[in-house]
Amino acid sequence: MPAEETTHESWLTRLKEHLLDERYCSKVTSKSLATAQRFLSYLQENKLRIEAARPVDVQAFLTQQLDRHQERHGHPPKDSRAWCRPHSAAVHILLRLGQVPWPPHEQGDATATFRQRLCDEYTEWLSTCQALAPSTIDLRSACARDLLRWLDERCAEDRLANLTTADIDGYIKSRAPRLRRTTCASLATRLRSFLRFLHDHKWIGTDLARAVFGPPRYMFEDIPSLIRPEDVSAVLKAARKDQTPVGLRDYAILMLLSAYGLRAGEVTGLRLEDVDWRHDRLRIRHSKTGGEVVLPLLVPVGEAVLSFIQKARPASKAREIFIRMHAPYRAMRRGGSLYNLINRRMQRAGVKPAGKHGPHIFRHAFAVSLLRAGVSVKSIGDLLGHRSADSTTVYLKLATEDLRAVGLNLPGEVNR
Repeated sequence: MPAEETTHESWLTRLKEHLLDERYCSKVTSKSLATAQRFLSYLQENKLRIEAARPVDVQAFLTQQLDRHQERHGHPPKDSRAWCRPHSAAVHILLRLGQVPWPPHEQGDATATFRQRLCDEYTEWLSTCQALAPSTIDLRSACARDLLRWLDERCAEDRLANLTTADIDGYIKSRAPRLRRTTCASLATRLRSFLRFLHDHKWIGTDLARAVFGPPRYMFEDIPSLIRPEDVSAVLKAARKDQTPVGLRDYAILMLLSAYGLRAGEVTGLRLEDVDWRHDRLRIRHSKTGGEVVLPLLVPVGEAVLSFIQKARPASKAREIFIRMHAPYRAMRRGGSLYNLINRRMQRAGVKPAGKHGPHIFRHAFAVSLLRAGVSVKSIGDLLGHRSADSTTVYLKLATEDLRAVGLNLPGEVNR
């Protein structure tokens, strides 16, 4: 047997073992192996070793496969991106087995190497010196990477000191047309943070952060989105009827959101050891402040979570309670993983709240329900994990029915 074929068989065996370990279904495993075999043949035709493959080679392979699909069927796939997705996934899994890391750092590109080092240093600075929450660090680091990519060669190590306000203005102008006003304001905040880092660490001589201005934002200018109590009940009722594994997971998540007003990241961050079944207690790690609070485990919530764990949660090494329901069985990525889930459940229940449709509307509804029950703003803030009372008073605007009961005593001499 030729050496190339032996090598191919070795890689395919490793890929098959990996897919079986991750418990991919037989159909996905079979298709992934077939795609991987074609990719290895493509590398062989182009005299490339798997260790030397680059993202451009993957893209060229996918283009070749699309061309062959059109030749075979006489037309391209109805959705080329959807068609490429499983093929691309199989190739990337194979390459992650052959290269660490994947995608590889471009060793020959000094600018790319410097850019990566700068981003790593900035992320470390945000964590150790600024003590920001992980979610905030992720957003600011992503903004820094995007800016450096946009600058391209202008962010080379020997040229970064020449950065000007015109460069920053150009970047903001390239982003602003696609962003809402509040998002533009957030972008300006993140840019100022990164520019202060560059100035403090002597990468640039001028503090360009002072030249970055975003659109004004006013305290309490927006009314937060709200879902009515009857709509919350409708969503929960519809989700409870779904006894599939995904339905059991979604219902448990919805119960946590509605009963405790948790942030999405606090739900996805819940671990198996956070539930004290013996004493009916639930430990919550506040994703923004980093603090912890222990809450009583409400019976309906505990039953929903336990039902998911016992009946539907796939076996996994992950300690997080909520994990993906398809291989690879890993923890759900941050709180953003819940947005599509919540939207899907509200649509199925026929609920269409005004404004945003994400998991945060359950948090707002929870706060309003406490306000209407006479709970103090301080106590609500403690439950929600707010550092400041100002963060909690935002929810006062949502209790419109309660505010209508508040009247002003006007002086008798005031004319109508």
